[in-house]
Amino acid sequence: MHLGGPPGQGPERARVAERPRPRVDLKAVFGLEPGAWAWTTAVQAAVAMATSFGLAAWLLGPEIGTLAALGSMTVLYEKKTPYVYRSAALALVGLGFVASVALGSLASALSVWASVAVIGLIAGLATWVCAAWRVDKPGALFFVLVCAISTIAPGGLSDVPLHAGVAAMGAAIGWAVSMSGAPVRARHPEYRAVAEAYRQLAALLRAVGTPELDHAQHRASVAVAEAWRIVLLAQTRGYRATPEAARLRSLLRWVSDIHLAATQVSMARTAPLPEGAAAFADRLVPAVADADLSPDPAALDELRRGMRPRSLEARLYGLLARTAQSAHRSGPDEEDERARVLDDQRYPALWGALRSSLSAESLIRPTALRMWITVTLGGAFGLWIGLDHYYWVAITATAVLQGGNVVLTTNRSLQRSLGTLVGVVVGAFLLTLDLPLPVVVVLAGAFQGLTQLVVGRSFFYASVALTPMALLLSYTASPHPITALAESRIIDTVIGSVFGLAGALLLWRGASATRLPQAISGVLDTARQCVVAVLDQDLPLGPERRYQLRRDMRATLVNLRGVYESAIGDVPRAASTRPLWPVVVATQRTGYLALSALALEHPTPVGIITLQRVDLAFKELVASMDERRTPRLGALPRLPAYPRINMELRALSNSMTNAVAQDERAAQQEAERRALRERRRAQKDVDADL
Repeated sequence: MHLGGPPGQGPERARVAERPRPRVDLKAVFGLEPGAWAWTTAVQAAVAMATSFGLAAWLLGPEIGTLAALGSMTVLYEKKTPYVYRSAALALVGLGFVASVALGSLASALSVWASVAVIGLIAGLATWVCAAWRVDKPGALFFVLVCAISTIAPGGLSDVPLHAGVAAMGAAIGWAVSMSGAPVRARHPEYRAVAEAYRQLAALLRAVGTPELDHAQHRASVAVAEAWRIVLLAQTRGYRATPEAARLRSLLRWVSDIHLAATQVSMARTAPLPEGAAAFADRLVPAVADADLSPDPAALDELRRGMRPRSLEARLYGLLARTAQSAHRSGPDEEDERARVLDDQRYPALWGALRSSLSAESLIRPTALRMWITVTLGGAFGLWIGLDHYYWVAITATAVLQGGNVVLTTNRSLQRSLGTLVGVVVGAFLLTLDLPLPVVVVLAGAFQGLTQLVVGRSFFYASVALTPMALLLSYTASPHPITALAESRIIDTVIGSVFGLAGALLLWRGASATRLPQAISGVLDTARQCVVAVLDQDLPLGPERRYQLRRDMRATLVNLRGVYESAIGDVPRAASTRPLWPVVVATQRTGYLALSALALEHPTPVGIITLQRVDLAFKELVASMDERRTPRLGALPRLPAYPRINMELRALSNSMTNAVAQDERAAQQEAERRALRERRRAQKDVDADL
């Protein structure tokens, strides 16, 4: 098998990408993140807000109508999942909103201190559940918002059922708006997810031989994993037996296999691939939804001409051509193995996810505790110093803490404070106009839509748009003097931002950094299982076991990169995390190579002695990472069919050795600095005695 590289020379290792560098600067605060504008979500959010707010205000009065407007924010959740799953998930989100409103209204009838405690509790619980159940952004933020606003809604203990019912009405409207696309584009979420996987595959092919390879590899893996999740959620009993569902499953398996073939090529090749390969993958993107747009497989003939049949590039181009043939058919062949039913449970194990999120290895538990403690203390501080709108302190702290690590939290703190300052000017001006209620309803919906349009690309501009909407709702629910309301909003936001930043700095700041070695060990252990399963000639690898290994391997790889990106923003622990980037890259590459070995149709087995030596090599790397020591790897067995795994294992051993040496030097330098400080202190004491 040709491994790439110049003829007559040994194989070269692909260049390591530059590590991620989160920073606090003007570009991070005021710049736009790459991506598309969320037009669909913006329109749906505006319609849901205006409809629910207007209807409830007309029926029950504007003060109570704000609760319906807040309940309509269910439309902001589950924007990418299949409609059949979304209907149930949004119902749970709606119930969560109703419970938040009921608890907030009940607490306000008891005392303001009870309101503070309930808002903090909702913040912690919503963070925990949303993270454990993989509820996408905005996460816990709007659960806290609806709970906080419900604490100022007029009424007493007897009005709690009314408040909950109004919130339920708003949640139902948000549910209906979010589900409005089901009659006309019933399968759009599944097609969009698979098409995105092909789009990221094309980006990966363009990144081969460039310094962006490792980042493109991660994005492609995330897109493929997300496509698997979305398509799996859509497999209802009546749909999964249709030709349409079978064709989509086939295309999903094709993109997964091509991604792994591209992984092998990217590890073996230091020069870029011809542009025609990525362009062909680009033409597969629209073919996911429309078979007539599938590219002609003959377009790859020029790239394949003169190529060794068993080379990695030839296999990659062959898979692309066969994918085009499969995409061209409106329904799959009866003998198409890739069209069979997916080997997994359709719905995630919800209770199991909650239990696993509370384990010591999970980042969810410290994140939820940080949110609960910070939001509670922030609200209590605002109430203690006499702020009339103390609940905005809690809301702001929640929004800021969703940054994740110290660097991102600092950016969000600045964005929230500065954006609120600008937004307050706009909102205060609108309130001085004494607008009629219908205009207030339309403006609230418009600002909500504008917020959702830009929030994915800039939290600063989203804060600018969100603040007038929040002021309109807050003023409608509980009218106050406009000047006092604007001043209070600014003060509350600054205090909430400070509390959010303090929570990120003081509470479980090093949670990600301490879990990074565990994440690396998890990838290596799963990679060991994959490699041993492929090489073992005594135990045949069945389809179900193969799928489970691929699923677990991809999940641990995605988790590793997420933990590292969070850890390098945990100042000052990031200083000890940055040197681990070569370790993370080598671990990722080892995992992807193990993953690609599972995709081979006829893997090459090895002898029992070689199998044991490979197993011991992986176990030694895992043990050295757990014990923070230099690996004693020794000579690796020859794997002629999988030479790149050996290369990455050696690179991993070397990078771990360097990281351990840097840690030892850092510890020695810290000990020397500590000893120098002690000597200076002792000398000062002697001088003082003299």
